[in-house]
Amino acid sequence: MKIQIWNIIGIAFVAASLNCAFAIQVNTSLGKILGTTLKSRLGADFYAFRGIRYAQSPVGELRFQNPKPYPAWKPTVLDATEDGPMCPQVTKNITDLSEDCLRLNIYTKDLYAKKPVVVYLHPGGFYSGSGQSKNFAGPENFMDRDIVLVTLNYRLGTLGFLALGSAEAPGNAGLKDQVEALRWIQSHISNFGGDPNSVTLFGYSAGSFSIGLHLMSPMSKGLFHRGIMMSASPLGQFDYETRQKRLSDRQAELLNCPKEPSSELVKCLKKKSMMDFVNTSAQMFDFNWNPILNWLPVIEEDFGQERFLLENPYKTIQSSNFQRVPIIIGITEHEFVGGAYHIQKNETTRRWFNEEFEKYAPIVLMYERDTLRSRSISKTMRSKYLANATLELPNTIDSFGKLYSDGIIGFEYHRFLDLISRLTTVYTYLFTYKGRYSHSPLNKEVYGAVHHDELLYLFHVPVMTPLFKKTDPENVVIENLTRMWAEFAKNGDPNKATDEYLKDIKWPPYTEDKKSYLVIGKDLNIGEGGIFTQRFQIWDELFPVPKFA
Repeated sequence: MKIQIWNIIGIAFVAASLNCAFAIQVNTSLGKILGTTLKSRLGADFYAFRGIRYAQSPVGELRFQNPKPYPAWKPTVLDATEDGPMCPQVTKNITDLSEDCLRLNIYTKDLYAKKPVVVYLHPGGFYSGSGQSKNFAGPENFMDRDIVLVTLNYRLGTLGFLALGSAEAPGNAGLKDQVEALRWIQSHISNFGGDPNSVTLFGYSAGSFSIGLHLMSPMSKGLFHRGIMMSASPLGQFDYETRQKRLSDRQAELLNCPKEPSSELVKCLKKKSMMDFVNTSAQMFDFNWNPILNWLPVIEEDFGQERFLLENPYKTIQSSNFQRVPIIIGITEHEFVGGAYHIQKNETTRRWFNEEFEKYAPIVLMYERDTLRSRSISKTMRSKYLANATLELPNTIDSFGKLYSDGIIGFEYHRFLDLISRLTTVYTYLFTYKGRYSHSPLNKEVYGAVHHDELLYLFHVPVMTPLFKKTDPENVVIENLTRMWAEFAKNGDPNKATDEYLKDIKWPPYTEDKKSYLVIGKDLNIGEGGIFTQRFQIWDELFPVPKFA
């Protein structure tokens, strides 16, 4: 009987040795896929299928357009034993870049089960990052849990988010790539032991921002059933445009293309090499990679294309026209204190802020520029956060760090939590763990958790840490996080009273009266009264929720 089951799903062990592991072959309706076996953090065997194309390479006439599904490759066997390339971005290893990057990785312990699927959308400000296992998204920690994990790439920078308000480049291509990957998962994940009716979207930073929009996009409806949003949301102080003309004009200048009409600009940009876009990436920012969110999703006009975002997300959430699924959303204790440190450490940028705060604050904090209202907002920010002090290290690292963190991550987290919790079940957290490893350029024993730090425990991040052992101090944080996230993926509830790690904690949903949240340090504790509420009240008063008829 077992042989019959295995034949049905097309499993065939191949006599090969790949990194001291067996190869394994799985049948799909598109063709056969060759993967390999790896070991989890605690030594369990699991299967890995990496570099699977879910969409055609977006080159030539497909540049800036909605993705096209990748066709069947029968009768050949697709080699999915190693990571595919990263999407074009600034990196030391340019040989690892390709526009043929619309790939996904699948990790599973059981090919004939029906397990919850967790789909990871990587961070990187919509201009960097990847779902590769060899850099930032190693699956070893999650593979000690009873889930199927999928990581993926999506187009970045100008190649992923050029928005001209025209048919040639309507915008949101990178987000539509994510949708195409989710559609691929719906069609094929059952061949890898995953349940297409139990898909949890899990994203960090730009990936979390994306999930907030997937909740509202007609393209994403029915493709997922829960969301884990870490350190970002699409509801903040920034505006949504139909065309990011500031960026398209800048890219045109950098690559010697005409700014108008859009058809001529796109015609010119399609002739440019991938590296032309990579090599001009830094110059696309106003200064020193600021604003961190430079390329943004846009509201799409109808040119006959399938549209990802039809209206302002604030309007969508107020009309309740979104997917009401359970959500986890949270932030770290010190988010972007590192970015604030770099601005103050650089003599030039520190002087800019000290002499022309009202000019530079709106750029990094992403609110309207060069208006009377903008200048008033900047004065309030400088007064409330900095007490009008002159930026000077180390005196203002904490105060400016809080302002910078709240402007980039904190307020949009707070605003999304406030609005979404009125309409669906939401759990929220504050990550405070001070580990031996951190993305912070500062003394981590003092400043603790910053942006991206939870990912060091959810994933194996080979470029930053060893693969932690059960005897390492990080073990308890890994166990707590991966168990809660896996439970949520199964049931929409991160609690499990019978779990050896989670049995002593009951994480309540967020409510308007108690504002309960989970503090994730070395131990798990419940807080009440909301996170950084006094700081976020400043932003609520300066940026009230937009009203739509």
